[in-house]
Amino acid sequence: MVNEPQDDNVFKQRLKNARELREMSQAKLSEKSGLPASSIAHFEAGTRKPSFDSLRSLANALQVTTDYLLGRMDTIDGTGTDRLHRHMAKLSAEDLDMAENFIQMLAKRNADSKKAK
Repeated sequence: MVNEPQDDNVFKQRLKNARELREMSQAKLSEKSGLPASSIAHFEAGTRKPSFDSLRSLANALQVTTDYLLGRMDTIDGTGTDRLHRHMAKLSAEDLDMAENFIQMLAKRNADSKKAK
């Protein structure tokens, strides 16, 4: 569901919530996003707003949508209906990586199985 952002606090709250959900420190998010840790601290404090490129980097590092960070969507992954995706919002970054690797392994196994037939 798409919403209009309620206020200027939405971004800073959602950024911090997503970071904590993914079990990342500001330093770890800095490392994964390529942004300075001081910028992330400013974003979470609400003293600075991210550029488009920074917003995209944060969303990619946190594996969330930019719409979620901006308060335009209520679901963290932008899906809400897919039976696999509905659980993704509850996973840490490490668990998301493990799940992605597992799904890639299953896809490869299926492709190899089809080639063998």
